[in-house]
Amino acid sequence: MNKLICECGHENPVGTIVCESCGKPIDSKDNQEQLLDMKYEGVARRSQTYTTTVIDKVWMFFSSVKVGIWIIVLTLVASSIGTIYPQEMYIPPTVNAAQYYADEYGITGQLYYQLGFHNLYGSWWYMLLIAALGISIFIASWDRVFPLYRALKTQRVTRHGNFLKRQRVFGTSKVNDVDQALESAKSKLKEKKYRISEENGNLVAEKGRFARWGPYINHIGLIVFLIGCMLRYFPGMYVDENVWIREGEIAVVPGTNGQYHIGNEEFLVELYDEDDEIFGQAMQRAGGPVVKTYQTDAVLYETEDTGVIGERELVEIDRHKIRVNEPFKFDNFALYQVDYKLHELNTMSFTLENKETGDRHGRIDVDLFDPDKVYDLGDGYRIEIREYFPDYFLNSSNVPSTRSQIPDNPVFIFDMYTPETPEGEVSFVGIRTNLEPMGENDFKMTFVDVDTKHVTGLIVRKDYTLPFLIVGGIIFMIGLVQGSYWAHRRVWLQRINGEVWIAGHTNKNYLALRKDIDYALAGTDLNTPIDQVEAQELKEEELKKLEG
Repeated sequence: MNKLICECGHENPVGTIVCESCGKPIDSKDNQEQLLDMKYEGVARRSQTYTTTVIDKVWMFFSSVKVGIWIIVLTLVASSIGTIYPQEMYIPPTVNAAQYYADEYGITGQLYYQLGFHNLYGSWWYMLLIAALGISIFIASWDRVFPLYRALKTQRVTRHGNFLKRQRVFGTSKVNDVDQALESAKSKLKEKKYRISEENGNLVAEKGRFARWGPYINHIGLIVFLIGCMLRYFPGMYVDENVWIREGEIAVVPGTNGQYHIGNEEFLVELYDEDDEIFGQAMQRAGGPVVKTYQTDAVLYETEDTGVIGERELVEIDRHKIRVNEPFKFDNFALYQVDYKLHELNTMSFTLENKETGDRHGRIDVDLFDPDKVYDLGDGYRIEIREYFPDYFLNSSNVPSTRSQIPDNPVFIFDMYTPETPEGEVSFVGIRTNLEPMGENDFKMTFVDVDTKHVTGLIVRKDYTLPFLIVGGIIFMIGLVQGSYWAHRRVWLQRINGEVWIAGHTNKNYLALRKDIDYALAGTDLNTPIDQVEAQELKEEELKKLEG
């Protein structure tokens, strides 16, 4: 596309409002009295220049600040909704999510689950929102930062008169000794840490240009931070999962693809002594024993090939006593002690008893986590498990069901077959429950014994995204400080038609700029420039008073 050539000879890109070199307004329709919009130095931005192709329209869409704000609003609203009920990662790991939300929170919980808010931060559409926010920040920054950099780098000391006249701070002076006045002002501006540039007897004093890049440094930090957030959903980058292991058992470490296994050799709980001078009173107020510490004697295994195709064996590679704040670390993973459960039901034992004679026939030991379907007691006596409810409750339809697969309230429906009752009898048996739902039986299942185990609750963590989050946060704070505590200030002193024209611009805090100018002009014959915005406001107030 053709360049726009200013009268100073500088070639400006199409869409430029103010010449990058001399500052002359290029648009002939521009209001000659209106103050210049110096937000981006009046430079041409791609989003306002190229508007025909699909790429141009996508660029225009994402470069819009309004679009960025709406994406932020939508992300915040979605994130807020995600906090109404617990996310799926925080509900008991053994329960069915759909049933849990419906049972705990009713119709709203069911709707919450169906709309996908139960796993909000890992859902595809939430990731799409995060990606759109990152794209918006990137394109909006790219669209502004490079034209702004080019304009600030290209600017000349000598500026067009219309450029100076249309700055917010502007004034003119006639003095007898211009050189001495400018030299005095230059010296005092240097005292204020301004960098002075001179050309043809004119000068511009500038400081704090780096503050203009603060918002864009913020954007870089946000983009890095968002990349870190999105990387959490890439396999192998982030793991934060719970694992429950019973004493004597071995479980796969989540996130290791079966490479590592962790065994719970023993789980120990230490309580405070009731006679303790320091904690005795606290225990009395608590109404029971207080846990001092709890630990898991853990064994780490790694799978190795046995040499036989498809066969692998577990090889012990390390041991560690896991306590609160004393994790077991290995291969970028960390296992933290977070919870425990004492005396969890493991095995229940029953015997088949003749109700009339009291004779007992055999014994069955039911593994509550993996019960057999049939138990043969010999001599024609046989027990079959028709239904098993590990955590029994009656649902809303008054039908027996289970909340989870953890045997917190185990209930069995047994079919009992004996030589006296070959057609079988039905028994409904649970803790302190022994019912005969099909009518009176000749036999019953009698509880004999129970075996329990301690269970340890560990959380597995691995985080390769943390450096991204830390670096992004640091960059963001640097940009925040850079843009908040400094300002880009410029003061032009220029000889035009036997006068000295003084103009000033800053991206914020005009009061501080005017103080700097007042200090620089003190002791000279140069008049203090006025703030044209304040002057216009005063003029309007006076007109209103006269009209009133």
